[in-house]
Amino acid sequence: MSAKAVRELSGKDILGRHLATALGEKACCLAPCRCVGVTSDTDLSAVSQSGQEWLNNTELVAKPDQLIKRRGKLGLVKVKASLAEAGEWIRERMGQPVTIGETTGKLNTFIVEPFVDHSQEEEVYVCIHSTRSSDTILFHHEGGVDIGDVDSKAKKLDIPVGTTPSRDAIQQLVSESPHAMQSVLVDFVSALYKVYVDLFFTYLEINPLVVRDGLVHVLDLAAKLDATAEYLCKARWGNVDFPPPFGRDAFPEEAYIADMDAKSGASLKLTVLNPQGRVWTMVAGGGASVIYSDTICDLGFSEQLANYGEYSGAPSESQTYEYAKTILSLMTKEKNEKGKVLIIGGGIANFTNVAATFKGIVRALEQYQNALLEHGVRIFVRRGGPNYQEGLRVISECGGVLGLDMFVFGPETHMTSIVSMALDKTPIPRSASPSEAALAEDSRAASAADWPSPATSRQMVGKTPPVARPAATGAAAAAA
Repeated sequence: MSAKAVRELSGKDILGRHLATALGEKACCLAPCRCVGVTSDTDLSAVSQSGQEWLNNTELVAKPDQLIKRRGKLGLVKVKASLAEAGEWIRERMGQPVTIGETTGKLNTFIVEPFVDHSQEEEVYVCIHSTRSSDTILFHHEGGVDIGDVDSKAKKLDIPVGTTPSRDAIQQLVSESPHAMQSVLVDFVSALYKVYVDLFFTYLEINPLVVRDGLVHVLDLAAKLDATAEYLCKARWGNVDFPPPFGRDAFPEEAYIADMDAKSGASLKLTVLNPQGRVWTMVAGGGASVIYSDTICDLGFSEQLANYGEYSGAPSESQTYEYAKTILSLMTKEKNEKGKVLIIGGGIANFTNVAATFKGIVRALEQYQNALLEHGVRIFVRRGGPNYQEGLRVISECGGVLGLDMFVFGPETHMTSIVSMALDKTPIPRSASPSEAALAEDSRAASAADWPSPATSRQMVGKTPPVARPAATGAAAAAA
């Protein structure tokens, strides 16, 4: 399961199109879903004349739609506004930086919807979230911005996977809400859970949910979908995107890799965490990518971790080349006076041809040779699996020919050992380019005297006899 947050507009659109079907003959209790998204390219006046005429004669609410929590308390909600007032409020904030806690980001996407005048007594809280073995519905008879600690206040109903909650169980869940609201709430929560399961939600919070004059209004909503179910639900979800968290801009390189991923049977993922970071990864395998990232963070470099991603599922040489080229282009956009580190890591592959994927990486390294040298990039490689010896030989020779500061290891080296070496937490062994399987046993027996300082280490060039000392490359070779 890959739980990814969606915009409030997307979540409300999904509920608006599917809740009525789930409610059946009781759909009359559901208030119509009316909301529009606003970006810098949106002309609200034009929208109000093209099928959204309610914007002209309704009091409105405007707020950012960028996965921001507690917008009301942050002063990021405009209520009871006319169309002109809502438009002006949005224009004043569009593109402006906002700091929330320790995160600073620019406002660029808003949602506009009708203002629902109501009392505190008409507000309730409902949330559904999933775990491995069950879904849990949380309900509290009081909702709104001042709800406080929901976990300690709300009633909970656990629903084992594959089962459906009874009407009596949901009746008990909402029993503390006003009596006049209970029947409507039971119908709504039952339908909401059905849509939650059928449309592969993993999280759905409505706060407040307002019941007024027998109609249910979904005011504020936060939702996550299981992105791995896209192939099943794409048509029913509609035009859903998965925006980055507030404070982290979406990069065109991420979109490029996502497009490659969608068109390939292989898996290609890339998320840019900190484009100014010193530590970059190019990791084979989803599990390995988590292990490498966790190790980098455990060693105290979480703020320097630049990206997260993985390539797996036997990508072709050309796909790996495009993936590697994309990472290298991001890595060499900005210099860092301390230099940078590239970790080309992975576990022991089951069926991915290591030689083929490494040939794609080598093509990218050749293309970015000058940039890598100019930015002082040190490269650490560790891989195993089918044809790994050939893959390590190819990338080792590439590092020598290009004069790159590269260290190459095979499966005899623990997969996260290269992280501590790359971050100068442990010394680098002399036998740093095991292009022959025989190096595995000999490298374990290397004595402490065979460990050079990181500053003087260089990868080995060409054919390497077991436990041979690495030859100097680049500037060191020139000096010699």
